[in-house]
Amino acid sequence: VQLQASGGGLVQAGGSLRLSCAASERTASSLCMGWFRQAPGKEREFVAAINYSGTWTYYADSVKGRFTISRDNAKTTGYLQMNNLKPEDTAVYYCALARGRTYALSPKEYDLWGQGTQVTVSS
Repeated sequence: VQLQASGGGLVQAGGSLRLSCAASERTASSLCMGWFRQAPGKEREFVAAINYSGTWTYYADSVKGRFTISRDNAKTTGYLQMNNLKPEDTAVYYCALARGRTYALSPKEYDLWGQGTQVTVSS
């Protein structure tokens, strides 16, 4: 399974972006999907996760209430809607899939990764 993340860009603080993560195979629809981000000089951190059916979602405290994770299994695509963006949200955002797991929050639990998309929020 290959993942292709897209939708990043440059936005002013308070703006919105929607990231997409397209999977190459339908088997991706049965896997837990997560979004992570990594800012320069920092470790990769968890942002949000969703189970295969979309009935469970989980968010980092730093994005709760501003970001929404979703998925369209018919299209084997996941999304991260980001509203009210802040300069501290600036990072490369990665989508990932965790095989064999219904729920996963740690990067170590994910074994399929996309290439990342840059999000830059100006103040």
